[in-house]
Amino acid sequence: MMTDALLDELVAARQARKPCALLTVAATKGSVPRAAGAKMLVYLNGLTSGTIGGGKFEALAIEDALACLREKRTLLKTFPLREGETDSFGAICGGEATILVEPQVLREALFVVGAGHCAQAIVRLAVECGLFVQAIEDRTELLDALPAGAARVTAARAAEFIASRQWLPDEAIVIVSRNYELDRDALASALRNPGAGYIGMIGSTRKVRHVFAQLRAEGVTEESLAEVHAPLGLDIGADAPSEIAVSALAEILAVLRKKRPESLRNRMNNTGATSPSLEEGIKGVRSAI
Repeated sequence: MMTDALLDELVAARQARKPCALLTVAATKGSVPRAAGAKMLVYLNGLTSGTIGGGKFEALAIEDALACLREKRTLLKTFPLREGETDSFGAICGGEATILVEPQVLREALFVVGAGHCAQAIVRLAVECGLFVQAIEDRTELLDALPAGAARVTAARAAEFIASRQWLPDEAIVIVSRNYELDRDALASALRNPGAGYIGMIGSTRKVRHVFAQLRAEGVTEESLAEVHAPLGLDIGADAPSEIAVSALAEILAVLRKKRPESLRNRMNNTGATSPSLEEGIKGVRSAI
């Protein structure tokens, strides 16, 4: 059974996007250290919480859990806790335990610096897409206006928040605050603390060049600046905040998912002849227009 404390820790880990796997003793036979239902958490950094039995058995399960976390796959594995088996490892309890390893795989995450008009539009669309979203802003009245699905961080300096996290490849830092100094400081912090799969900053070409020039003067390399998506977004002629949100989120997801934005129609045309069923569907649509 999962204790309330372990459940609270699992929820907190998911909310904080701390990669972890939930290990459960799914079934047992004979003498085993813990009964079916026992659970533990294994974090990507190797730390654990709870126990499924300890000893070499638990150490091997932790190794499997770390591999599952890296590969984002679920595992159901039986460990013989007795001598004489081909895959015995020294345990002499006499039974066997089957362990279910469930990596807590989360959707991509957006950490949005700012909560103004464009930031709110980006947050709203990202929440509707089911992504993990956290907004960082010092104006609490703007944070209060964000949709319910977004986490909120009240911070006077977003740069300090960015410097405090260990960033992951499926996380995006989206810088859309109210002035270029805040954006510059946040961007500098993101480049000094790398790891995020996407770093983007809103702004005109003039603003971007000005910020980049200041960062170069502070020692930021050209290689680092080349990784920044600025101005952020795909060129769709966006003007209003809601259009900017579509432009930004499309680029963010494409980068995080390692996709090259392409018209699906062009992809279909480039693959040669379409299937008869698809051609019939296209003709049906055209005839209905």
